[in-house]
Amino acid sequence: MKRSVQFTVNGDSVAVEVEPHWTLLRVLREELELNGAKQGCGEGECGACTVLVGGVPVNSCIFPVMEVEGKEVLTIEGLMGKNEELHPIQHAFLEKAGVQCGFCTPGMIMSTKALLDANPNPTEGEIRHAIAGNMCRCTGYIQIVESVQYAAEIMARGK
Repeated sequence: MKRSVQFTVNGDSVAVEVEPHWTLLRVLREELELNGAKQGCGEGECGACTVLVGGVPVNSCIFPVMEVEGKEVLTIEGLMGKNEELHPIQHAFLEKAGVQCGFCTPGMIMSTKALLDANPNPTEGEIRHAIAGNMCRCTGYIQIVESVQYAAEIMARGK
């Protein structure tokens, strides 16, 4: 039996009729047509589906949609500025080649956003810890860590 769940996604209030067993990823992709978060492993291991719920990164492929009732969800689509300007984190990933095939990129960027919101000047170890739940087959993580460091620099300059 379907139930209504109400939450905020990327600043917009939504109410969606869902089956209680659905995941947040299913609702984002299939009901709200927000396709930035990717279905990777489906088991919460790869991080391709990472979004922020209340500012905390979650694996939306295993996150029960009923748990977002009344909460704020931020997806990669919600990072762009009003004039479709890239967020400094997105810009940094492009500048420092943290993007290769791009499959893991939305999850990496969302994990980075959570990190930099909590810690604007992380060490390399803190960066590696923050992205540990996000798997990348292309970069070897060096460019991703450099991208996060550069994003922190850009954001510090912008304040």
